Amino acid sequence: MKVLNIQSSASLERSLTRKLSTAFLETLLEAHPETIVEEVDLIQDPPPLMQPEWIAGAFNKGELSEAQRKALEPSDRYIAQLEWADVILIGAPMYNYGMPAALKAWFDQIARINKTFSFDLSRGDEPIAPILKGKQLVLMTSSGEFDFQEGGSREARNHLTPHVRACAHYLGVDLEVDFHHVGIEYQEFKDERHEASKKRAFEALPGIVKHLYEQSGVQV
Repeated sequence: MKVLNIQSSASLERSLTRKLSTAFLETLLEAHPETIVEEVDLIQDPPPLMQPEWIAGAFNKGELSEAQRKALEPSDRYIAQLEWADVILIGAPMYNYGMPAALKAWFDQIARINKTFSFDLSRGDEPIAPILKGKQLVLMTSSGEFDFQEGGSREARNHLTPHVRACAHYLGVDLEVDFHHVGIEYQEFKDERHEASKKRAFEALPGIVKHLYEQSGVQV
């Protein structure tokens, strides 16, 4: 199994999403040491923002200019990593109720016509179709507040997990069976609820590892 580990927390040492991701990988590697992991740190090596040359190059059906080619180089690299991976692991803290800017910039780089999705108006009101398929997505989140789940008191403020889910088709992920989310809440409260949330999150990791390998047909 090949895992693409994408981290977006600006807190390097104290980040809960980084710690959750590390624990997940340790659990995975302990059970299956043959697993290959490729690291993508969006903080220490941030993706560029959208530029006119990127847009022009992505939609150019002819020969690219040198400026367009250079603008698309990070996108080409990120998409090649996605094509390589079986599992996409994303560590994403909630910043101002949404995803970190670096992670949004990464999604902007990989959402690319004729690379990760096709566009055909003959499909009617659903012209976009994913090109990549069969990927598993594991999302690790953390939030200072709580109750962001469906039906929760802060559901309407949650623009992190729904945004990732909305973009999952670019990654080749079937949300019905291939999406796994572990979240820690109450981070700003630092009380027993936060400790319980952390405990539940870390305890969920072996089950996700087991499910990943059941989906792949490999026995744990």
